[in-house]
Order: sequence, then structure tokens, then C-alpha cells
Amino acid sequence: MSAHAKPKASNHPKKGASIKVEPIRDLEAIKRIKALCASNPRDLCLFTFGINTAYRAGEILTLHVGQVDHLKAGDRLEIKQSKTRKYRAITVNQMVVDAIGNWLKSHPNPIPDAPLFVSKKTSKSLTVAAVHKMLKRWCGEVGLKGNYGSHTMRKTWGYHQRVQNNQPIALLMAAFGHTTQAQTMEYLCIQEAEIQDLYGLEL
Repeated sequence: MSAHAKPKASNHPKKGASIKVEPIRDLEAIKRIKALCASNPRDLCLFTFGINTAYRAGEILTLHVGQVDHLKAGDRLEIKQSKTRKYRAITVNQMVVDAIGNWLKSHPNPIPDAPLFVSKKTSKSLTVAAVHKMLKRWCGEVGLKGNYGSHTMRKTWGYHQRVQNNQPIALLMAAFGHTTQAQTMEYLCIQEAEIQDLYGLEL
């Protein structure tokens, strides 16, 4: 290694591999992150939007003000998926609508073509890398241990749809655009826990 080369982080993935991030399983931790972001309506809106939809962070960051400033609870929103390039629709809930409305009151340039989640430094849209760092920081500040990042928001939505609402894996598979139920189970980091629960039944 040259004198100027930076050492790789100990958890740096091998080429072609990736470090799996986790959902936020603890509902109280979600409340703590919202409280942490309460004074920053952009960040609160981003987090609220992310954990209430199945969209990837990169897809959320393509949103412009004009796509969301009219939304009411129960309305459909379509975003082009980054992987398939096909449009996928969601239905927004009241929590998302309220978070958007609160953010747009202080958005620096709330014109239709402006990025919804604008960077304060560049006036352009936030990057996925920036959101990844934000999620890591928020999770660390509320005391969560483990790997967290931009995919954490999407995984959190799916995890609680499964665990709290008992939604079938087949339905979540369709929402995520996965090809197999096994892929969805692994993605949500719940397969091991559910298999373990099988052995709790006493016959």
C-alpha cells in the first residue's frame, strides 16, 4: 500500500458483495428518530415517506414538488423504479401527507419542478449516499446497534407490514418487485426469526 492510499474499512465489502442493512424493528426507536428530526422538516419528511412506502431511496429522491404538493390521504403516487424502469404505484397515508405539507411550508423553492428533497448545500436533490449517512447517523444517535443505511427505510416498511400487520409474504413480494418469496423473507431479515417461532408450538 502506498503512503497516500487510504486503508479500507474493516467492514468494506469485497468486490461484487454488499453489506446487508437492517430494518428498524423497534417501534420506539422509530419514534425517537422522528423526535430527533422534529426540528428539521425535510429530514422528518424523508424518513416518514421512506418508512411508509416500498420505494427505494433513489426513487424517492427523484420526486419533485409538483408530484406531491396536491396529494391527499388515499391518493395514488407513481414513481419509476430504478431497476425495472417501470412505474409502480403506492397509496399515500395521512402521515406522509402531513409530513410533506409541513416540509413544503419551509422548502426553499417550492415550485413544481424543484426537487422535493433538496440539498441545502447544492440546491439539487439529495444523493443516495447522503441519505445513507443520514440513516446511519440517526440510528446510531437513538442507540440502535447493527448496520443501517438508505435501504433501512424500505425494509422497515416491509418488516412492520409483516410483523405488525401480518401481511402475507406474497403481497410484500409484489410490493417490492421481488421474484421469489424467499428473496423477500431474506430482504426483510425475518426468515430466521419466523422459523425459530415454529418451534414454540407445543403439541
